[in-house]
Amino acid sequence: MNCIRCNREFSFKEDCIASISGSILGDECTESFFYCDRCGVYTKEVFWDCFSGEESASVCGPIPKPDGDGKVALIKRCSEPWNKKCRCEAHVSYFDGSLD
Repeated sequence: MNCIRCNREFSFKEDCIASISGSILGDECTESFFYCDRCGVYTKEVFWDCFSGEESASVCGPIPKPDGDGKVALIKRCSEPWNKKCRCEAHVSYFDGSLD
């Protein structure tokens, strides 16, 4: 995983600032935010684990720091962001009400 702007290689353990999972139409969607302190932007990785058995990953960005900070703050409001079955206010808001 690399920064979408400067191509700096990220370490998931060290550079992943926040990650959240949700169940949408039976599929698991996990979005992870990586912050690059070199260029001051976020890169977002979106991973879909489909019920049909197929998986896909994509990268989005660059995400300006204020926008990324807002998403990270929302994710951190949940005590179990990795739990795709969580229906707390943060999960519902993050996934815009589209959870199963």
